[in-house]
Amino acid sequence: MTEALEMDTAFAPQWVSPPGDTILDLLEERGWTQQQLADRLGFSPKHVNQLINGKVPLSEDAAIRLQNVLGARAGFWLTREAQYRERVALQDAAQRHATMVPWLERFPIKELMDQGVLVKRRLSAKTKPDLVGELLAFFGVASSEQWERHYGQMEVAFRRSREDQADVAAISAWLRIGEREAEKVDGPRYDELRLRQALEKIRALTHQPPQEFVPELQHLLREAGVAFVLVPALPRAHVSGVARWLSPHRPLIQLSSYGKTNDKFWFSFFHEAAHILLHSQQKNAVFLDDPDHTGRSSDKEGEANAWARDWLIPPQHARAMEELPRTRAAVQAFAKQVGVHPGIVVGRMQHDRLLDISWLNDLKVRVLFAQADRT
Repeated sequence: MTEALEMDTAFAPQWVSPPGDTILDLLEERGWTQQQLADRLGFSPKHVNQLINGKVPLSEDAAIRLQNVLGARAGFWLTREAQYRERVALQDAAQRHATMVPWLERFPIKELMDQGVLVKRRLSAKTKPDLVGELLAFFGVASSEQWERHYGQMEVAFRRSREDQADVAAISAWLRIGEREAEKVDGPRYDELRLRQALEKIRALTHQPPQEFVPELQHLLREAGVAFVLVPALPRAHVSGVARWLSPHRPLIQLSSYGKTNDKFWFSFFHEAAHILLHSQQKNAVFLDDPDHTGRSSDKEGEANAWARDWLIPPQHARAMEELPRTRAAVQAFAKQVGVHPGIVVGRMQHDRLLDISWLNDLKVRVLFAQADRT
């Protein structure tokens, strides 16, 4: 037993056992009573009994006394106490998490597992409390009540482009993934002039495939103090893009590539950039966007739409586009003149009803991102 006590660095019990169990083993070895131990320690018999039963914490003073009386180092007793209290706390937390299991039903759990946010497991009564703990850690809150206070009430800051963007749990999960990705990347404070200069260069990236434009896009935005992340879509969120401020000096543009062709991707990007440029006075707002479903738009959404539209194809060129022959060659030549990808011109012409929705779609390019492109 004494030799085992010396191996305190390897002691890592997986059960809830107070240091008093070890004390009782040593008393049995020596043939001592609790009264005899109390006399040697200078504690009352009641205090020794409470110490053995884990009713009172084992203090530094008690650890020194036990070292002198029972022969194990003080560090062993303090480690033993810390491990016991940790196990008790974990058991208590598991019981609390069990009461929060209904909270899980609000979230797209399977999709969060697929994205690696949560560990994949079979859902059961036994595993759900652990899943609650993982979800709390993901959101960085201590309980479902704290989630409600921070993320649940974030809804008041939502500026929606769709009336069905009402699933706060799904939206908050998608937003939180973006927050965590943005936290991995440092950058300078936001600089509006640098952002405008960056957007000039970014417009020219529309000709490139994602594996080439994503690193450059992230670099240019980072230099302007803007975080940019790509996060796969989550069901029920109905959000493909968001512009928000993580702090007074750190804006975030977050996009999903789900179902996007390059015309929609670039319009979404410049739409979110417009929110950062035009609506920076509303730093508490969270602009939730889905350009695939226009629906009822606010004035701010209308302003962002107009800015993105004119940035991609300036008004002077848009007027010439109205007279453009509806041929592949004419569209490609016009796109080259304007300096954007032909798919963007096709998308704009279809939106303005200058071109049938089924024509020239092969000039658009499906935008697909590797998982590594998320940060």
